[in-house]
Order: sequence, then C-alpha cells, then structure tokens
Amino acid sequence: MERSLAPEMRLEPWVDEGGLALLLRLNTPDMTAHLGGPETHEKVVDRHRRYLDLDDKGRMFRITLDGETAGSIGYWETVWQGETVWETGWGVLPEFQGRGVAADAARLVIAEARAARRHPALHAFPATDHGASNAVCRKAGFTLRGEANIEYPKGNWHPCNDWRVALS
Repeated sequence: MERSLAPEMRLEPWVDEGGLALLLRLNTPDMTAHLGGPETHEKVVDRHRRYLDLDDKGRMFRITLDGETAGSIGYWETVWQGETVWETGWGVLPEFQGRGVAADAARLVIAEARAARRHPALHAFPATDHGASNAVCRKAGFTLRGEANIEYPKGNWHPCNDWRVALS
C-alpha cells in the first residue's frame, strides 16, 4: 500500500480547551507587527470568547498539521463598501511558516465559507507591506481589488490590500 509523505492538514473547530493558549502563542511582537502589536492579556481572553460565540456570524479554526497545532484561521461577517461579506484572517506559528500552511489553510477556509451559503464573497485585508500575507492571498486564489484603509485595531488606520474571492 502506498502512503503519501505530505502532511495532513485539517481545520479543527475552535474550542475552549487550547484555543486561548494558541491565541497567546500568536500574540507576540513578531506575529502581530502588521496588526498594531500584541494585545493585552484581557483583550486576548476577550477575543477567545468572541471566537467561541460566533454562532452563525462566522467560524474560527485551529490549523493542524499531522495533528499538531500550526496556527489559526477563520471567517466572520463584516460590512465592506455597503455589502455584508465574510472576512478572513490567519496566523501561523513561526515553526510552521514557509511551508505553504497559510495558503493551504486559506483554500480550506474558502471552501468552509462557501459551504455556509450566506454571503457572496470572502475578503482578506493584509497590510500593503506584509509580503507573506499578500502572497497567501494570491496563492489561495483571491483577486486583488486594490488598496484601502482599514481601522484595526480600533483607532489605528493603516493601508491594506483588498483581496476578494467570489463564493457563489
């Protein structure tokens, strides 16, 4: 019997156990440099609770590679240019970066958002100077629509690229 040497990637639903620990591991200066820097412990706990309470407003996932936690990805509702759409974002732990994990996970999350059958598009808004995340969008099949200014975190406006993939 032939067996693939490629690692098995999965998106595991966000759960209370382990979710907060993963967010804390992703909340470092290097990992959040393009997002306004690390959040306080309280804000990370609040984010974790919001992820658990998304209900039909989106879904968050733990990215696993051969059963090992590699990062997080998800999609959630947002209003963009007057239209309710899904937005996505991800974080891959440093020891898993450079292996295509984020692009593969983005392709899986596109399928998840499409299966939800709620909104016509999924957008990603990486900072214009974040080469790696913009490359993920391109590799995952998003189309670059141009530059925009996004407020994230609240009170912090920065230039980003608007990447979009149609879901219907």
